[in-house]
Amino acid sequence: MKSPRWLALVLVLVLLAGIITPVSAQDYLFAVPRADVVVEIEDDGTVNIDYTYFFENQPGAHEIDYVDIGMPLGSSYSLSDITADVDGTPVDVERSEFVSGVAVALGSRAIPAGASGTVHMRAENVQVDFFPGEVEAEEEYLSFQFEPNYFGSEFVRGRTDLAVTLVLPPGLESEEPVYFPPRNWPGETAPGAGVQDDGRIFYTWESDRASSADMYIFGAAFPARLVPGAVVQEPFPTEEFPPSGSGGVRFDTGTLCLCLFVIGIIGLVGVIIWAAVRAERKRKLQYLPPKISVEGHGIKRGLTAVEAAILMEQPMDRILTMILFATLRKEAATVITRDPLELDVAEPLPEGLEPYEVEFLQAFKQKNPRERRAKLQDVMVNLVRSVSQKMKGFSLKETLEYYESIIQRAWQQVESADTPEVKGEAYEEQMPWTMLDRRFEERTSQTFGTGPVFVPTWWWRFDPTFRGTTTGPATTSTVSTTRAPSGTGGSRTIQMPNLPGSAFAASVVNGVQDFASKVVGDLTSFTGGVTQTTNPPPKPTSSYRGGSSGGGGGRSCACACACACAGCACACAGGGR
Repeated sequence: MKSPRWLALVLVLVLLAGIITPVSAQDYLFAVPRADVVVEIEDDGTVNIDYTYFFENQPGAHEIDYVDIGMPLGSSYSLSDITADVDGTPVDVERSEFVSGVAVALGSRAIPAGASGTVHMRAENVQVDFFPGEVEAEEEYLSFQFEPNYFGSEFVRGRTDLAVTLVLPPGLESEEPVYFPPRNWPGETAPGAGVQDDGRIFYTWESDRASSADMYIFGAAFPARLVPGAVVQEPFPTEEFPPSGSGGVRFDTGTLCLCLFVIGIIGLVGVIIWAAVRAERKRKLQYLPPKISVEGHGIKRGLTAVEAAILMEQPMDRILTMILFATLRKEAATVITRDPLELDVAEPLPEGLEPYEVEFLQAFKQKNPRERRAKLQDVMVNLVRSVSQKMKGFSLKETLEYYESIIQRAWQQVESADTPEVKGEAYEEQMPWTMLDRRFEERTSQTFGTGPVFVPTWWWRFDPTFRGTTTGPATTSTVSTTRAPSGTGGSRTIQMPNLPGSAFAASVVNGVQDFASKVVGDLTSFTGGVTQTTNPPPKPTSSYRGGSSGGGGGRSCACACACACAGCACACAGGGR
C-alpha cells in the first residue's frame, strides 16, 4: 500500500500540472543600425514622406514580414500614391490594421532570422493641416511638426544612426525659415541647413545615438504665402512635456509535516480560487477591449460625454442613465412611469440624435424586460466598438487626461456663476460632463451647499411629479419656462422648481440606481454580457506568437508613428503591434 505522503505528493503535482502551461515563443527582435526619413513640403500644401530602414533581424527571431508605418493623423492619402520596395524589389502596401497608417507587406522578400535588408517606403500627395506659427514677423507664418515612425521597444535592440530631413516649400529666402528645437532628441538641437539643387531650403538632424523605439518631434515654420492650398487649423492646447498525537492516532514528524504541507497546498489553492473568482468578477466590469490601450499619440477630441464615459469605463448603469437624460434633453422621449421605467418615445424622432441614442430608444420599445435588457446590452456593445474605432491611433492616457480637464472646466463654469439662476443654467448645460465626475454627488453638494439648484428645464420629462405643475413642490422659488410635452399639440408654461444641492444630487444618483435595479438588473451580470463580446477572456493556448499585441498571427514587428500637426503639439498614430 502506498504511503499517504506519496499520495499527497502526487496530488500536489497534479494541481501544479493544471497551472503550468508550456510556452514557446518566436518574437520579433531586430536592430535598425541606420534609418533615413525625408519629409518634403510642396507648394500645394501636400507633403511627401520617405522612409528608408536598414533592418538586421536577430538570430532565432520571427521573420520581418510586415512593417507598419503611421501616417499623419487627420491626413488624407491614397494607396496608389504610396510605393515600397525591399532591397530595390517592389512590394505591396496595404492599410494597416494596427496603426493609423499603412503596412508594407514584404511577402517573398520577408527578412528571415539572422539576415538583413533595406525597406523603403515613399508616400506622395499626403494632404495635411498646417497651423499658425508663433513667429515674430510682418507676415503670417505656418508651422509644421513631424514625429517619425518608431517601433515597440520590446522588438528593437541597439542604437540607430537616424537622419531626419525637412524639405521646406519652394520660394523661401534664406533668412525666412525657422526651425523648432527637436524634442527628446539625443543629438544637436540645431540642424544642418542646406539648399537643394532646385533651390529649396532643408533642415537635417542626425544622431548615431538615436533609438528606433523612441519618439522624437521635429518641426519648422515658414511664411503662409508659400502653401496657398494649406488648410490652417487652430493649434492644439498642450501641456508640458506606483502534538505528536491525539485521540489515539499517532503522527510521526514526517507525516505531520506532510499533512501540514498538504493543508498549506489546499489553503493556497483555496486562495487562488478565491482570487480567481474575485478577478473574474472584476474582469467582467472591464468592458474595453485591450487593443484600446495600445498606445498611440495625441488626443482624440470630439467625443460626447457618453463616449468619454465609455473611455473611462464608468459603470454601465451610469452611462445608460446619461443616455436616458440625453434623449429627454433632446425631447426624444418622456418618462411615463419610473417604477417600472417606461418611456413615451417621440414619433418621429427629432434630428440630431446620436446612433446610440436611437438604439437606446428602440430598446425601450421592447415590452419584454428580458428582450429590453438584451437590446440595451447591444447598445453598449456597439458603443464600446464605436469608441474603440474612434480611438485607433490615439493615446488613451492623453485622451483621458484631456477629458478629465473638460470635467474640471465644467465644474469651474458652474462654480464661477454669480447667481443661483445663472449657476443653474451653467449646471444644466454642463451636467453631462459633471456626471462623469466619480465624486458627482459630493461635488454637487459642495458646489451648491444648502443653496438651490434649479432643476434642468427638461427635468419634468424625467420626474412625473413635476409634470403639469404650475409651481414646484416644496420650493422656495421657481423659474418659468415654456415647454411642449409630447402629445399636447402646443406649448405651456411650467414653473420649474428648485431643490437644495444635496437633494438634487441624490435624485440623480437615485435615478442611476433605479435604472440598475429596475432595468439593468444585476450590474455585474449585465456588464459581463457586454464584456463577453467586447473583451472576452483569452482562449487557452499552449504557445505564444510574439510581436502582435493586436492579433493577426504575429504578422508585424512594427509599431509606427508619423505626425504633422500644430506648432507645439504632435498627435499621431502609434503604439505596439
